[in-house]
Amino acid sequence: MADFKLPELGENINAGDVVRVLVAEGDSIKKEQPVIEVETDKAAIEVPSTVEGVVQRLNVKPGDTVKPGQVILTVSGNEAPAPAPAPAAEAAPQPAPVPETSNGATSPVPIAVEPSKAQDSGPAAPSVRRFAREIGVEISAVAGTGLGGRISIEDIKAHARTASGAGAVPVGAAPAAVPLPDFSKWGEIERSALSNIRKATARHMRNAWSTVPHVTQNDLCDVTEFESWRKKASKETGVRITITPFLVQVCAAALAKFPQFNASLDEASGETILKKYRNIGVAVDTERGLLVPVIRHVDRKSLTSLAKELAETSAKARERKLSLDDMQGGCFTITNLGGIGGTGFTPIVNWPEVAILGVSRGRVEPVYGPGGFSPRTLLPLSLSYDHRAIDGADAARFLRWICETVEQPLNLSLEGGL
Repeated sequence: MADFKLPELGENINAGDVVRVLVAEGDSIKKEQPVIEVETDKAAIEVPSTVEGVVQRLNVKPGDTVKPGQVILTVSGNEAPAPAPAPAAEAAPQPAPVPETSNGATSPVPIAVEPSKAQDSGPAAPSVRRFAREIGVEISAVAGTGLGGRISIEDIKAHARTASGAGAVPVGAAPAAVPLPDFSKWGEIERSALSNIRKATARHMRNAWSTVPHVTQNDLCDVTEFESWRKKASKETGVRITITPFLVQVCAAALAKFPQFNASLDEASGETILKKYRNIGVAVDTERGLLVPVIRHVDRKSLTSLAKELAETSAKARERKLSLDDMQGGCFTITNLGGIGGTGFTPIVNWPEVAILGVSRGRVEPVYGPGGFSPRTLLPLSLSYDHRAIDGADAARFLRWICETVEQPLNLSLEGGL
């Protein structure tokens, strides 16, 4: 008899929910055969077996919460081999800590560190432990606010402020819950549990909104010429080209021209991190919620290859086949609601990025020109940005450059051609 135990699902992933059980008792299974599908914060992962034989006992069912090391099933006929590496992803996104606000908090009072106790503390990355040592905080005394009690740098700062008498509320921690009224007094209600993805989205959006001083710059882009050009290009190449892959390419070029938009703020060190690569995240609406797969090294790809990759990646997102790695490493995000409608909106910056582009529905409007009024197709674009990193004038220039490039698509050198 051999047990198959759930392997590590990725760094910082402490648990997941069973979505599907892909085998039944009495089935013969082989190594590397998927046996369960587990949903974590941002991805559904098919977990392959590390054992083979006949399934004698299943210990999980859909809806169960499972943890690495937990016995999933038992088979007969084989010994358990060495644990397999984590499936589907190299690393999982850490719960986003919120940088410290500039509230003039006093420096923390050094606290003696006892290494033996620090080893027994909650989960924390090596960089977080190093930061605790540097400022003299005993990490074993810090309560983590992340998933599974994980300790972040902000938890260390909050603990240090409290210990020094500042009495600050932990930055990034959820506010005290305000009791809801009893809605059932007025009619029938139904409660349903939040999915892991919805919980992760809510946590990330709350942190992003409370961290980033948001400003949104709006502009109208005349896409009349682009519409004619893309239809011709689609016909010539046999690849359906839409505004989204073209915006992906244009935004990558804009990041090269305006490098302050391809950055992240590190308030702990007082530095700006400029990225030399250009990876663009594209928000995808799925049945399970919003997912943001990342298209990597956009500047190295042609428009047609980007159009194909974006279509394939969007399909993977809707079919629950994205890995955690597929949603990491973004520099800038595009969210396109034009297919649904709307004349504009304020997208929330996908922290730790510093800007995000929102696209609404284009429409034909009369525009006055040298020859009088003529019908033009205008596309509303909304750029939300982190005002700590980006000034308003730079945001206006960035968005205007995007508009002008889209308005004259042949002016953009499409690397690799069509």
